[in-house]
Amino acid sequence: MTSASPASTPAFRQRLAVFLDRAAVRNFILGVILFNAAILGLETSEAAMAYAGPLILTLDVICLGIFVIEIVLKLIAHGTRFFRDGWNIFDFLIVAISLVPASQGLSVLRALRILRLLRVLSVAPSLRRVVEGLVNALPGMGSVFLLMALIFYIASVMATKLFGTAFPEWFGSLPRSGYSLFQIMTLESWSMGIARPVMEVYPYAWMFFVPFIMVTTFAVVNLLVGLIVNSMQDAHHAESSEKTDTYRDEVLNRLVEIETLLKARDEGRRP
Repeated sequence: MTSASPASTPAFRQRLAVFLDRAAVRNFILGVILFNAAILGLETSEAAMAYAGPLILTLDVICLGIFVIEIVLKLIAHGTRFFRDGWNIFDFLIVAISLVPASQGLSVLRALRILRLLRVLSVAPSLRRVVEGLVNALPGMGSVFLLMALIFYIASVMATKLFGTAFPEWFGSLPRSGYSLFQIMTLESWSMGIARPVMEVYPYAWMFFVPFIMVTTFAVVNLLVGLIVNSMQDAHHAESSEKTDTYRDEVLNRLVEIETLLKARDEGRRP
């Protein structure tokens, strides 16, 4: 009969999970993430690599080793429950991408190592709530994106038929019209760069461009901004409510402890 290893006992896993969830451990991992981001930035500097290239690469490997150890410890502590948390899966994928060897055909993966900085989102609770609030807004944003796609398709067809003959570089096809309209929506050189040259050939072209800007830039885009702002406010309210509930629970627990101590004292004074 074989005895269970210490790492497989529930008590050990629970203690390990509590240890990994400590604020000091989270802050240490956060510090390593920020330090690793600075190291990856130094790797882009030819002067820094020429002066201390081996040291920079060694520090990068050490940071990656710390991330791997953290993931392994979390897998031991949580078992299969590790993959039930989306943030754990996110961390696992980020670290896994960093472990893929950057051969000649996969040299782009070396650039993807900077994605480790995104782990700040999973380590910092405030940033994590912001991302969760943004994700919760995606259903409403999807409807707005669908509306935007319909508007762009209609406007692209109209612009191609109206201006494609005289301005094939901007409106010669649906993709070109869509890209030009996207530039107009962002208000980047839309007047002097596109609208006024078109109006020299088609004087009434403003009747197309101005309503398009009014609908897309001032209406639909601001609707997206409003959805995101509301989502961030909901995330902030949820965070405030959680802090309030935690404080209330702590106060109630202390009141119960005080009540218990008072009862015990009263019982001790009775003859």
